[in-house]
Amino acid sequence: MMNEHFPTQLPLSRREMLRRCGTGFGMMALGSLMDGSGLLTPSIKAAGQVALPLAPRSPHFAPKAKRVVHLFMNGGPSQVDTFDPKPALDRFHGKPLPLNNLRTERKTGAAMRSPFKFKRHGQSGIEVSELFEKTAAHIDSMAVIRSMQAEVPNHEPSLMLMNCGDSRLPRPSMGSWINYGLGTENQNLPGFIVLCPGGYPIVSTQNWRSSFLPGAFQGTYIDSQHTDIEKLIANIRNKQLAPTEQRRQLDLVRALNEDHAAARGHAALDARIATFELAYRMQSEASDAFDIANEPAYVREAYGSGTHGRQLLITRRLLERGVRFVQVWSGAGQPWDNHDSLEAEHRKLASGWDQPIAAFLADLKQRGLFDDTLVLWGGEFGRTPVAELPALNGRDHNHYGFSVWLAGGGVKGGTVYGATDEFGFRATENPVHVHDLHATMLHLLGLDHERLTYRYAGRDFRLTDVAGHVVKELLA
Repeated sequence: MMNEHFPTQLPLSRREMLRRCGTGFGMMALGSLMDGSGLLTPSIKAAGQVALPLAPRSPHFAPKAKRVVHLFMNGGPSQVDTFDPKPALDRFHGKPLPLNNLRTERKTGAAMRSPFKFKRHGQSGIEVSELFEKTAAHIDSMAVIRSMQAEVPNHEPSLMLMNCGDSRLPRPSMGSWINYGLGTENQNLPGFIVLCPGGYPIVSTQNWRSSFLPGAFQGTYIDSQHTDIEKLIANIRNKQLAPTEQRRQLDLVRALNEDHAAARGHAALDARIATFELAYRMQSEASDAFDIANEPAYVREAYGSGTHGRQLLITRRLLERGVRFVQVWSGAGQPWDNHDSLEAEHRKLASGWDQPIAAFLADLKQRGLFDDTLVLWGGEFGRTPVAELPALNGRDHNHYGFSVWLAGGGVKGGTVYGATDEFGFRATENPVHVHDLHATMLHLLGLDHERLTYRYAGRDFRLTDVAGHVVKELLA
């Protein structure tokens, strides 16, 4: 007699047999072999149920931070003009530096002093450039790392290293890893949102890809130069179908995908189903989150009327609504890549960021979000203390030693960690590789960077590759 659960006319694959045996426990065991993170594999689901890849998940241990904001100064701001003052450059201005020759991307010559004044701020007395005088009001809540190191003096690999933990091969981005590890608290918005006004940065969408992680974890790009919701988020509204008709259409597509997935158990189909559902739910939630007109006038004035003020106000609204990771870029291309006219360009760029950053940090504090929000500021590398030839008005790329800062989310405020040489060229005290930065940020989120892994092509991959250590001196 034919068994109704195992009809003889339908041959079973090994995967299907595992799924059916033991009410799905066999399939769960298979999943555990595919993922060495110690976390619930996002693609795993009970028999007959659709996976929720972005559902909240518990960290490895109690976290200090719940969410991340990455303020990306793409192009590479100069550390000796922002957060790492070097008076010795005044003495050597226009002269060769008494250092061993460090290879740079382009030809460089004499030392170039900073055209900006530095001043001590806060009880910690940390020196900050006039470019970020308003941001410096929060210096006692920040940890400035002056000894960051990347691997090469080129934008593309350095962007990949800072964002994805590898400068050469395709890897998932930091935001994707964090969403994979923790999920997100709002199923009506993407867990990882990227704000970049005017178009893509260098290497475009590779900066926020999910790579071999399920597609649901990739970043959602928003061109934040726009104020109209339909331009901010393409196709956010369906102009042909009413919501009820959309729901019927989506239910049909979902049913077809579920039938297909049930026979094959493919994680990409789970991600596809989840993405369709998210897009439908976003129609109402996203419109509200991105509409800063709902903010009081005094709040909008505090952030300023510029693009970055609008970006950071939107960021705060996204954090309030449970988005896990928001990356905020300076703009398309590489705005901070000032090989010439550095004084004018850095001053213009910083003026667009300084007031909004100060307002954003103050707003987080006022709303009780600062202590569990981890904020990272910086670029993919820094700039040389020597000028790029032929004139003394610009700086080349410098991966040997540069500055970033962290704030909130369990960071030890009022701290300076590491140092470069007397001219600001190379990290000489407590160097911090990008892998170390990533390991520390994951630790603050309650994630062990060595345990947060994903099995792919026969290997357990992680954000920090096979390196990285937590910089405990940065922890509160």
